[in-house]
Amino acid sequence: MRANDALSDHLSIDVIICTYNNCALLDRTLAAIAKLRVPPDVTCKVLVVDNNCTDDTRAVVEEHIRSGKIPDLAIVSEPRQGLTQARRRGVLRTTGDWIAFVDDDCLLAEDWVEQAIAFARAHLRCGALGGRVILDWEIPPPAFALQFKYSFAQQEYGTTARQVSCLVGAGMIVKRSALADSGWIGKPLLEDRVGLQPVFGGDVEIALRVRGAGYELWYNPACSLRHMICSGRMSLRYLIDVNYGLGVSHILGEAMLWPRSYPAWLLTSAGDVLRASTRVLIQASRAALGRGTTEEVAIRASFVRGQWAGVGRVHRMNARERRTLVGVAKVPAGFLAAEARM
Repeated sequence: MRANDALSDHLSIDVIICTYNNCALLDRTLAAIAKLRVPPDVTCKVLVVDNNCTDDTRAVVEEHIRSGKIPDLAIVSEPRQGLTQARRRGVLRTTGDWIAFVDDDCLLAEDWVEQAIAFARAHLRCGALGGRVILDWEIPPPAFALQFKYSFAQQEYGTTARQVSCLVGAGMIVKRSALADSGWIGKPLLEDRVGLQPVFGGDVEIALRVRGAGYELWYNPACSLRHMICSGRMSLRYLIDVNYGLGVSHILGEAMLWPRSYPAWLLTSAGDVLRASTRVLIQASRAALGRGTTEEVAIRASFVRGQWAGVGRVHRMNARERRTLVGVAKVPAGFLAAEARM
């Protein structure tokens, strides 16, 4: 890492990379991190969380440690399978003012830390921020995949910084005090990507709970990264599975934001998903007449099936679990009005 011009007031940032059997791409991720420019008054440490890897992950990390190109690089293990547990392990093993959750298939721009720290210093109410997530396809993707870039964590809100209502997990930078105030460190509620299973919700939970604790979420396009998409993730089967998980995640996120009673949430959610189901049926009819593709219908139908599964999941919870989940991330009174004035 190379030092750059000094900035006022010392800050620290911990880059946490949770990984499971992805050593080849992890090697490229660490090689990009070795090129980061870090201001001299900023402490930047990197922690890899090995979530039961059976490949050469540890050997890859140890080789980067021996190279010395990343001065503060370490690796720890998390035996409980799942991204949420791995992230929490990383948070508990670090102490930085800011925490950057970087996926093991992301290549950070050289000025990524510089831009993140500068933005944090200029936006004191910011609890979490994310930047441009640019999809880096291993091979040209099929046409249907290009219609669902959100499935690959693309994040693109233009060239101007703005407040947002949620953030993707790839490259999410969170203020440690905001994460603590949200209650997530003490008790995460949702699992996220257990092994190779396309389970989602953890990213949404972190962002929404930070916002619900009264902090701002920001998109800063100056922080950019490339998200590597391997050919195996471009199949129709993959997108169907991912969108099912995203449908579940969407419902759970809506439940966390809900400000009223559970029965009102259940009635509203069921109505919303019923209308979404109707729209998919209409799309299927049009596709049968050649006015759409069967791939698009299958992917959208999977998202709706996930939404129904999410409604069912919340309904099957016991009363205590529901009370913990529903409304946990609701926005404080007056917060949305304050956002609108900015």
